[in-house]
Amino acid sequence: MLERESHRLPSTVTPERYEIRLTPDLTTWTFSGEERISIQVHEPVREIILNAAELECRSVSIKLPSGKVLQGGASLDSENEQATLRFPEALPTGHGVLQISFSGILNDKLHGFYRSTYKDANGQDKPLASTQFESTDARRAFPCWDEPAFKAVYQVTLVVDEKLTAISNARVMRETRLPGTGKKEVVFADSMKMSTYLVAFIVGEFEATEPVMIGQAPLRVWAVPGKKRLGGFALAIGKASLEHFSRYYGIPYPGDKLDLIAIPDFASGAMENLGAITFRETALLVDSERATRTELERVADVVAHENAHMWFGDLVTMRWWNGLWLNEAFATFMEMLAVDAWKPEWRRWDSFTVSRAAAMQVDGLKSTRPIEFPVERPEEAAGMFDILTYEKGASVLRMLEQYLGDEKFRDGIRLYLRRHAYDNAETTDLWDALEESTIQPVRALMDSWIFQAGYPLISVEKDSKGLRLSQEIFRYLQDGSDGERKWHVPIFVRAETKSGVVNKTILMTEKEQRVDFDGDIAWAVVNAGGHGFYRVRYDGELIDALKQGLHNNLSAVERFGLVNDSWAATLAGLTSLTDYLGLIELLRDENDVNVWTTVIGSGHHLHRIFDDEQCRSLEMRLRDLFTPAVDRLGWSAKKGESELESQLRGDLIGGLGTLGDDKKTQERALDLYSQYEKSPDSVDRNLVPALVAIVAYTGAASEYEKFYARFKNAETPQEETRYLFALANFREPKLIERTLDLTLNGEVRTQNSPYLLRGILLNKRARDRAWSFMKEHWDEMLRQFPDNSIPRMCEGIVGLVTPELEADAREFLAKHPVKQGTKQMEQHLERLRVAVACKERWKELLRSV
Repeated sequence: MLERESHRLPSTVTPERYEIRLTPDLTTWTFSGEERISIQVHEPVREIILNAAELECRSVSIKLPSGKVLQGGASLDSENEQATLRFPEALPTGHGVLQISFSGILNDKLHGFYRSTYKDANGQDKPLASTQFESTDARRAFPCWDEPAFKAVYQVTLVVDEKLTAISNARVMRETRLPGTGKKEVVFADSMKMSTYLVAFIVGEFEATEPVMIGQAPLRVWAVPGKKRLGGFALAIGKASLEHFSRYYGIPYPGDKLDLIAIPDFASGAMENLGAITFRETALLVDSERATRTELERVADVVAHENAHMWFGDLVTMRWWNGLWLNEAFATFMEMLAVDAWKPEWRRWDSFTVSRAAAMQVDGLKSTRPIEFPVERPEEAAGMFDILTYEKGASVLRMLEQYLGDEKFRDGIRLYLRRHAYDNAETTDLWDALEESTIQPVRALMDSWIFQAGYPLISVEKDSKGLRLSQEIFRYLQDGSDGERKWHVPIFVRAETKSGVVNKTILMTEKEQRVDFDGDIAWAVVNAGGHGFYRVRYDGELIDALKQGLHNNLSAVERFGLVNDSWAATLAGLTSLTDYLGLIELLRDENDVNVWTTVIGSGHHLHRIFDDEQCRSLEMRLRDLFTPAVDRLGWSAKKGESELESQLRGDLIGGLGTLGDDKKTQERALDLYSQYEKSPDSVDRNLVPALVAIVAYTGAASEYEKFYARFKNAETPQEETRYLFALANFREPKLIERTLDLTLNGEVRTQNSPYLLRGILLNKRARDRAWSFMKEHWDEMLRQFPDNSIPRMCEGIVGLVTPELEADAREFLAKHPVKQGTKQMEQHLERLRVAVACKERWKELLRSV
């Protein structure tokens, strides 16, 4: 018999239905609870092992099939977060009812059943309690089988103060006042069969929008009093995406209602609890008249993502956490489909190229990981919530969909969901369904992407008969290892021959492969359409032809790919920086916001790497590049222009005023910002972030005070974070010190403080002091900040681009490991190594003669 892993539960006893009754106290930040769990005993046992953490079990009993009741005792194993329930005699096989009374704390770490406060319109502190159970924190709210495979039905009852709202996964069946107590009992209907991490309880003062119906299920947005007015946009995309998914999956929404709930303190972006999705306020509440297009897209993306989970994740769930990628990658893929269908003018699949490129940046590191890899302990599950799970996973699904065809791909998804509804599944179950629906070797193709880290660089050479392709692993730091690695690569090619423009799709399974054409090729695009998760490197003749026809022969997505691949090759030392700068100089007439995003991003990277003399030379080049585009677009919205053009104007002006350090742009931005302060509607809303960035970049104490006041008195969540994070970009030492103090003095929510510190670390003028501050206050940050935010905060170390700071960061982090983000920390340090290596390689470039 195999020995059970200590952190995994035995399957000798399994749950079928929980009846949970909780009484939270929002004055003492504690709760008490009772639960009745209908169980199946599969073999005679004298003890039951389940999960519990930070709970006190007060009494335990079990009712046997005979009707006999046995009293038991509980002992807690805090290391493995388990409770062992022992009984005086063996429990017979069959059905039983376990009864447990318990108590716990409403913690301040934004996981489990946790506490939150916010200020009402009168400035009074108001309490609320909410939950965040994924991955393994339901055990902090009630004893349970806290593993995704132990699905069960949940019937929840919450006993709360009469004036408070209580929300859970299912509809309210009844509310009953409890005379003389000032409390009421709120009884919810049974949920569908689901995993523990999807259970939710929310208690506090909330207001809801009027419901809209999705089939038989009402959809509402909930917010603390005074913010309900900001829920209309989320309600619209909520309805549109649910209807889209119902059609796509061929299955109605599986819950009996859906509440979208904005929580003032929330560690993640959102959480897909069935029927009760919780959100960070910035991801749900928005003023659709004043928010930027990017801010609106953020809300649309997150709402659609969480709604997609109601089927993919909630209805069908991974068996264990190694399969988490499929939940999150598919929800990311589906959010793109839904938002693109709802707002086609946003060209959402085009802008997804930016997300794909961000994933490729991490996946080009030696410290990357496969999308799916073994997960054993809970902290390893927490480390799965990263860009490789979400963006790389979604990218390879999109590549697969484009290779198989969207309808055949959808048919396979429908088959998978029907086959595994209300149950658990493995990654291989999806490949089986797709192979059945498409008659294609999906598993062999996808195994090379899911279980193998990294991605290929496809080298392309032209000859008289067509193209010669070869694949090798792309790495920023070349060490000669993994030379024999290969992928099954869907290659999408478009080329001009004497017969005209020809499209071809092949599956490249060997290290080298040919693509033949009829006659000589004038030009060719490999990764046509930009759907492939690989980089392309052309020979000299092909790259010259592409440059000559940059805006005639390449789509915007393909131009993005050419520029981004060139930048990556530059960082890796495969292409000279001079060649890259020459390529982007061809973009003066570019009008695509995503192409400019990669150019501006590379500019920020170079600014962190270069010394002051080199930066002055870089600024001059960037002024020459940005100025014609800004002159073409102007400073105010034009009649009939698209929202993407409006966004591009803001991005370019922001780049010219900061990266270009252009004095005229800075002066005009200050004037326009003053106008915006007096009359917000007189300035294009998509220009506001650029004005804020320029004012912070050039600002002194008076501007800082204005921004601080706007942060403290913000009217929307977006305005609050816009001004808060802008404080990280001021460059005067006293102002840097003030912002550092804000991260720990209680004025900034702990959900935001780690990201504020990350921003300060990325501020070149602030990085030395910010790094010292982080080291000095490390233990305090670990106590205060949510566990999952520490690796994200530490991403700021990629800005410490000097050999001395790099060495110090390595030494410090070796002595202070981050248990929930081991892999991410390795990646941050390797990205820093790449930047410092570039600093050394380019030390003589862009200097005055």
